Amino acid sequence: MTAYTMVDIPSPHPEAVAQSTVFLDARGDYLGRRGPVDRQDVPLRQVPLHVQEAVIAAENRSFRTDSGIAPAAITRAALAALTGGARQGGSTITQQYVKNALLSPEQTLSRKTTEALIAIKLDRTRSKESILEGYLNTVYFGRGAAGVQAASRNYFGINADQLTISQGAALAAIINLPSYYEKAGSDPQVTAALQRRWTWVLDAMTTSGAITPDQRASAAFPGFRFYPPGRTEGQRQYLIDAAAAEATKKLGITEEELARGGYTIHTTFDTALQDKASEIARARAGTAPRTASGPRLHTAITAVVPGDGAIRMLYGGADYTRQPFNDALHGAIEAGTALKPLDGTRPGQPLDRIRTNPAPTTVQVAAAYAALAASGRYATPYTVAKITRKGRALYTTHPDTHPAITPATARAITETLHTSSASSATHTGSAGHRTAWTTIYAPHLALTTALFAEHPATTARPAAPAPLTGLTGTQPPTRAAAATAADLWAGIHRATR
Repeated sequence: MTAYTMVDIPSPHPEAVAQSTVFLDARGDYLGRRGPVDRQDVPLRQVPLHVQEAVIAAENRSFRTDSGIAPAAITRAALAALTGGARQGGSTITQQYVKNALLSPEQTLSRKTTEALIAIKLDRTRSKESILEGYLNTVYFGRGAAGVQAASRNYFGINADQLTISQGAALAAIINLPSYYEKAGSDPQVTAALQRRWTWVLDAMTTSGAITPDQRASAAFPGFRFYPPGRTEGQRQYLIDAAAAEATKKLGITEEELARGGYTIHTTFDTALQDKASEIARARAGTAPRTASGPRLHTAITAVVPGDGAIRMLYGGADYTRQPFNDALHGAIEAGTALKPLDGTRPGQPLDRIRTNPAPTTVQVAAAYAALAASGRYATPYTVAKITRKGRALYTTHPDTHPAITPATARAITETLHTSSASSATHTGSAGHRTAWTTIYAPHLALTTALFAEHPATTARPAAPAPLTGLTGTQPPTRAAAATAADLWAGIHRATR
């Protein structure tokens, strides 16, 4: 009793409470994350009851009635520590939470005694719901995921509150051997082993009354996201960079504070459109001749929603690991005649600044044509629609729009750029042989493509502009830019039919 009185419940150690910030696309699908640990806290109310019961069935069936410890398991662990035998498991959920989140990972007799005393005190001073919430937010599930929210995304591509009975039982089954079971779905032997344990968990849930016999009979072993993941993450880092930079400004915090803060960044990006742009740009780059020291073809593409400013697509490079610099967002591409249709007009700011800029980005050019599509109303481009934390909205974007050109002038320019066979308007421009631009726009979207070339940097000299001649295959540069934009535009319409 003296030892119990003297022991204090420690605060969770920093590694256990560190969270990542997650980025979602415009549809709410997972885009990527920033942070030291792939973990995000969720309140217990956002974890379906059947998922809670699956974890209890798999890890500690007496959890709701026990005192926080399993005496038989502690005895086995103590004997193993004294005799040098194999490490023993069988801890309660409360003990596992104490071990993983509150104490260091050492395996000694004194440590097991302290763990048990803290577990008893925790059980007496906190509700079972509070303990289960802490456990579900810190337990490791494999695939780098700490906590049920990260595990739901990494295994199924959904949030924890969307988990089905079958998916919840699978995650509960994984806790026992996460580094082994993380290959489920890609390794047949691992998948079969997990399915056997999944069956065992569901049977236990049926016996306890957590699910009905009918629910048990209709449960089907779930499919998993492939592991290890594919290479799309590298391309999407361009998007995450852009949204992270914008989010820090909106919140008034640093990049490091954002990464560790457990925020959810709801971006404006359409990843299907982004992937289509990557596919088209890759195919076009594959036709270009390449030498180790010769000029390289660059492609920058941006799509903006007229009258709103949401950036739906931001293709700034083929490979983030080789070129983290985003050409679409920061590239100073020679304008040439990219904005020639605006010549002779006197638009308001910031459209006039874009029109007179000798080296605008594709974001700026797309925003300018988006103003024409929106009857002359300019919308400031943005990538972050909303920022939430623990389910609470911290920031919501309200489009920043204002008149920049008269509706009559916008309509007149658009009419000159229309072709008889299309509902969209198109303009192709260039700057000699150095850059090629094409913009296609309609009331729902403005899409700008720019091609330019560069001599890569070497130890002796920095990167320098280069002519596009010979880098766009058999097509002249302006025709290649127009074809890239047209292919993307056609893909957009096929996807939205």
